[in-house]
Amino acid sequence: MSYRNATLKFVAALASVAILTGVSACGGGKSAITKDGKPIVTILVVKNSNQAPMADMKWAKDLEKDAGVSIDWKEVSDDQWSQQKNASLAAGEISDLNIRAFNPDDASRNKSAFEPLGDDLDKLPNVKEFFKEQPTAKKFVSVDDKVMVLPSSRAKGFLASGQHFIINKTWLEKLGLKAPATWDELRSVMEAFKTQDPNGNGKADEIPFNPRELVTGKIGDWWSPFLMMNATGIATSFNSGPSQQGIYVKGGKVSNWMESNEFRQVIKFYHEMVEKGWAPNDWVTIKDDKYNARNQSDGKTAQVGMVFGWDESAFGPYDSPLANQYEAIPIPAADGLPVDKAVWDGSRDANRFEDYHMSMAANAKNKDACLKVINLLYSEKYSIQQLYGTLGKDVEKTGDHSYKVTDEFHKFQDNASKIPALEDRLAGWVSDDVTVQGDRGMDHVAAADAPYKQQYANYDHTKDMMPIYVRISEADQNTVANNNTALFNYAIPVVSKWLAKGGAEDDSQWNQFRDSLKKYQIEQNVQIWQKAYDKYVK
Repeated sequence: MSYRNATLKFVAALASVAILTGVSACGGGKSAITKDGKPIVTILVVKNSNQAPMADMKWAKDLEKDAGVSIDWKEVSDDQWSQQKNASLAAGEISDLNIRAFNPDDASRNKSAFEPLGDDLDKLPNVKEFFKEQPTAKKFVSVDDKVMVLPSSRAKGFLASGQHFIINKTWLEKLGLKAPATWDELRSVMEAFKTQDPNGNGKADEIPFNPRELVTGKIGDWWSPFLMMNATGIATSFNSGPSQQGIYVKGGKVSNWMESNEFRQVIKFYHEMVEKGWAPNDWVTIKDDKYNARNQSDGKTAQVGMVFGWDESAFGPYDSPLANQYEAIPIPAADGLPVDKAVWDGSRDANRFEDYHMSMAANAKNKDACLKVINLLYSEKYSIQQLYGTLGKDVEKTGDHSYKVTDEFHKFQDNASKIPALEDRLAGWVSDDVTVQGDRGMDHVAAADAPYKQQYANYDHTKDMMPIYVRISEADQNTVANNNTALFNYAIPVVSKWLAKGGAEDDSQWNQFRDSLKKYQIEQNVQIWQKAYDKYVK
């Protein structure tokens, strides 16, 4: 590194720290008490750009009153925080409380900077109740049996994968077809979608299956084409975690499906789709803007038969004419696999829980006041308001543990501006005893997930997938990251070529590919994750 570059980086770091001084308290402000004697609590919150300022959220003012404190809200965007976070940790500039800012690994690597909140549960009865009802959430934030950062949990309807197989039910009905349950049936449906003009416009413009592009830095991702691995009986978990690297578990044994015959089978199936005109010949590299344009067409006439997606909103706004044509169905079983052996993506816990929603500075001046604020945030009263806005205006209480989201709140969501809530960024939890009407996102994703009930039951969610609470050490994280850089730099171009042009059916090419994966330390990654699995799954 040149002297000039080093100097520029040093100056940039100083600038970041200077910026952070304005958004941090770290227990070292001028005064920790207001003139009228109230404890001051500084809260950093990492917000979405479509959310209103905290000063405009009435529930945030009510929180101050109930806690008997003065809250100094410091608000940053995701982009700002991505640039400032490391400088904040390096400088020890940690706000009293931090919402969606630091994860358990951050706290574990900087133990002296963070309050071990797991030691304060007697003063956090709402968090204690959360952990009692949802032990997975506690495991999710435990590093070496220590809880430094608190998780969040949305309502039980969000216990759903963010990944679904979506098909045009209108086309099926028009052509007199049933939803496919096997790959052979899927082949027949795709051929019918291609040749029988299901959209009725007289043009051969239908795309039977529109896979999303292959990403470059990993093998799995949101709405990845390799969700098709579930059709072979190998469960993915693509919302997050090592499944995106090909890691999977069967009977407690960790492997990487990039080495498997099932992976080869899926690659060959996608190439068959390209050859038969069932999938676009450029799908492997097409960017999201064009991919989405194909899905959403002109907003009226459907062009796409099926995709992997969150729900029908992949095709347009909820309840729009185009979106209403689509529904989720179970993944059709691969050739040679009984239908009752197909499984579905196990990302449900990762969708409901997040592990970085509340942390506290170790040197916060008003520790008891901070803990009181945390406990209130994790109450039902304030968890609901963090999700949906102020009670009586944005969300109504309709009974004991029951609520209804108002049309007023829906308008904010539809306008995607000045939403008076943190929504999924809450530092709180919603018990399974709570029912919520009118959460459109929850209702739609729950409906999309319902068809997979049996496929979820076809495997053990501890022995046959990697639970969200399994973590690898910092040293192992570095090893895996370095291995993956070389591994995917090699593998993705090879797989991309096979998907588009074929070649995986050639034994010599396949064997060379598997040998090369070993050269790029794929087995070391497997061993690291096996060690972690054995440690955390007891």
